[in-house]
Amino acid sequence: MNKTIQLQDLGNKDYKETWEYQEELFKAIVDLKIRNRREELNLETPNYFLFVEHPHVYTLGKSGDLTNLLLSEKQLEDKGATFYKINRGGDITYHGPGQIVGYPIIDLENFFTDIHKYLRFLEESIILTLQEYGLECGRSEGETGVWLGVGTPFARKICAMGVRASRWVTMHGFALNVNADLGYFDNIIPCGIRGKAVTTLNVELGVERVDEEEVKAKILKHFANIFEATFEKSN
Repeated sequence: MNKTIQLQDLGNKDYKETWEYQEELFKAIVDLKIRNRREELNLETPNYFLFVEHPHVYTLGKSGDLTNLLLSEKQLEDKGATFYKINRGGDITYHGPGQIVGYPIIDLENFFTDIHKYLRFLEESIILTLQEYGLECGRSEGETGVWLGVGTPFARKICAMGVRASRWVTMHGFALNVNADLGYFDNIIPCGIRGKAVTTLNVELGVERVDEEEVKAKILKHFANIFEATFEKSN
């Protein structure tokens, strides 16, 4: 079992280009697994973790409701945003500058074969990261992601999650609001959940800006510990 994960930071990159790149890595792993089974081989499958920041974009999961996007095509254009219907779970979400997006493309058979456990571990890596900043956060029953103020009238989401898995290979992942412009969330019903707010790390800490590289380092530390994995930088 290969528990080494190749880390790539793509910087600011178009959503569609990144999605296509994810699909390429995902397909290569799946194809290798199929070959292993057909030819009775035992070739090691690789794992990847992509960090990226996207220009303004809204994405709708395969079970999502298009009415949760509150903008017309013209309004999207005016806001400099794009829209894609994609093949992950979950409803609608927003990606943009000031948000740390993480896409683990890993073969879960290198770790464990439980998609629910995988989602909980993803959440835990974010929860532990935010706790380092002194925030009380956790899960909201029946709602994937990481929340603050759970069980109060002031519940607010700080990290959205949506994944796809096939043959135990994952893609898509999480989006953590660090210094994001919350105004862009006003144009959707985030994750299809009405009446709950969205927040960012800098707002919660009452600071103008949080060091995103520092946040990434903390996420990787906790992800590696939880998954008992090792990160290796690659181009």
